[in-house]
Amino acid sequence: MFKMLIDTSVWLDLAKDPKQHPLLGVVEQMIRQKLLTLIVPRIVLAEFQHNRDRIAKESAKSLSTHFKLVKEAVGKAGGDTRKTKKTLSHLDDINHKIPIIGGVATSILDRIENLLTATLAIEPSMAAKLRATERAIQRKAPFHHNKNSMADALIIETYSECVHDKSSTGTRFAFVTHNKSDFSTENGNQKLPHADLANMFSKIKSLYFINLPEALRRIDPSFVTEVMFEYSFDQEPRGLHEILKAEDLLFHQVWYNRHWNMRAKVEDGTIKLVDTPTHPGEPNTITRDTLKLAIRAAQRTERKYGKNKLGPWDDFEWGMINGKLSALRWVLGDEWDMLDT
Repeated sequence: MFKMLIDTSVWLDLAKDPKQHPLLGVVEQMIRQKLLTLIVPRIVLAEFQHNRDRIAKESAKSLSTHFKLVKEAVGKAGGDTRKTKKTLSHLDDINHKIPIIGGVATSILDRIENLLTATLAIEPSMAAKLRATERAIQRKAPFHHNKNSMADALIIETYSECVHDKSSTGTRFAFVTHNKSDFSTENGNQKLPHADLANMFSKIKSLYFINLPEALRRIDPSFVTEVMFEYSFDQEPRGLHEILKAEDLLFHQVWYNRHWNMRAKVEDGTIKLVDTPTHPGEPNTITRDTLKLAIRAAQRTERKYGKNKLGPWDDFEWGMINGKLSALRWVLGDEWDMLDT
């Protein structure tokens, strides 16, 4: 069993970088398999919750800014009109995906917070506070840069208490941080802890890492490789033009079916064929001119899509088509169950 304190900096960097997202799946699976238990100081949880909204906003804003600059550059570049139009069309697809991709960061932040809150947060003990204060007085790491590093000091002192707790016999520990300036050795290999913190770590029981994948591989290398492969599959959101094309086909499938239902009712007399319109809203009537226009529209739909894509369908298939149209319209901004044709 490994007990691991993952510093706030690591959690926030993981949420910001899509390439690191599979690592979260590894952590979740290791916890489920009881290979890993998290050490969560109250300060780490508080720092994460304080910064999560900023990370979510920065993720979406960064994508939007890059997209806007690229689109402006393409527009100013000129050149082949056809190629420019095609490029701008592709950029419109990207623009449509930005809220979806940006939303991934929010989902990752939610998963991280679920992990942090699933473990009882550790409040800093009075002894830890006193040791942290002594570090500040003596300018020892993490106070060696003459700045207020009390939060970092409390985090590392809380970790040290967990390592030296009498009940920890047989348990291995790891401290993972990206905050190398405060915790790592100053002039040398930054994979090693600062000399002022070295007595908290060893080669076996208490390990120091500045890289989360390395820390997780120390627990079980084959497990990490297997789960990373499983979580590395990234489903690409569909582009706006592809969605619009699918919505157009579904619209015409629904319209075409309703058109033939109307013609069947004209043939059996349920809908009366008239030469001139009756008063507005009169049910069960249609003018001859309107019917001719509807028939021409149906013929154009047949030429465009082919009769094989226009039915007939059984009740299940018909329900699926209506459901798909409703879903795509919802994605495009309509309310649910918007099936007007």
